[in-house]
This record gives sequence, C-alpha cells and structure tokens, in this order.
Amino acid sequence: MSRESLHVEPRGTVGVFRHYIRDLVYGANDGIITTFAVVAGVAGGALSAAAVLIVGAANLAADGVAMGVGNLLAIRAHESALAADGLPEQETYPWKHGTATLVAFVVAGVLPLVPYVLPLDEDAQLPWSAVLTMMALFGVGVARAAITREPWWKTGSEMLILGGLVALAAYAAGAIVAAAI
Repeated sequence: MSRESLHVEPRGTVGVFRHYIRDLVYGANDGIITTFAVVAGVAGGALSAAAVLIVGAANLAADGVAMGVGNLLAIRAHESALAADGLPEQETYPWKHGTATLVAFVVAGVLPLVPYVLPLDEDAQLPWSAVLTMMALFGVGVARAAITREPWWKTGSEMLILGGLVALAAYAAGAIVAAAI
C-alpha cells in the first residue's frame, strides 16, 4: 500500500545541491577529517609515504562506503518510523543520498593524500597535507554558502574551525599513542 509523499524531486543544479547539501557537507567533512587523521597517524608513526597512501586509500574506500550505506540505512529507518506513525514519506530515493555522501567523502577525502603523490621532501608532506586539509574545510564551507546564501566567510570559518578542532583531536590522539608505544 502506498502512502502520501512529501518528496519533491529537485530541479536544476542549485536545486539538486540544496536537496543534497546535508549529505554533501557531511560526507566531505568526514572524508577530509578522517583521511587527515589517517595521514597524521601513519606519518606520526614514521611510516613511509607508500604506507600513508595504502592506509589512506583503504580509509577512503571503507569509510566512504560505510558512510554512504549508513546514510542510506538511516534514511530508510527514518522513513519506516514515519510510515509506522502513518506520516507521509519525506524521501523517495534514500540511495541517492547515500551516493551523494559517498562521492563527497571520496572527492574531498583524497585531498589530504595529494602531498604524498607529489615530488615533495618527506618533511614537507605532512605540513602540506595539513594546509590542504584546512583549505578544503574552508572551501567546503564557502561552497555551502553558495547554495544556502549564508555569508561565505561565516560558513567557511565555521567549517575550518570545527573541522580544525576535529583534525587537531585526531592528530593529538595519534601523537599520544605514538609516544606511549
């Protein structure tokens, strides 16, 4: 038995980005931060650039797919709860949201790995990764402003500060464990 649906399929580029903004920001933020955490942890353990790339690629694949599947399942669970309460459907295509999360995760998450494929001095790779991470966080915030009409400096700064705190926590945890062993 079908139920009433409140879902409106987005139209146009801006409409599509507005519809998927939550998934895109969520995926991009997590992709940037978790990949940087992996890079910082592996680099902090004095492992090779090849190890950084191998573990980083494994993180992109496993965590990216997990994020996409998690988003899909969360939307399906939410829709099931709405149906159980006799409420209208809100999202017709949960798999599209899962895909948006996965793609944003991988595209943004690859940025902290870029210095490890460039011909840079080994000592410069982690600092450049940190710079690209911070630039990517700010850039995602600025891109968000283009869709939401919020001030670009505000959304860019918010993503940079909050993402930077998470990246700092990840780096600190890796440094503490590395020092302990």
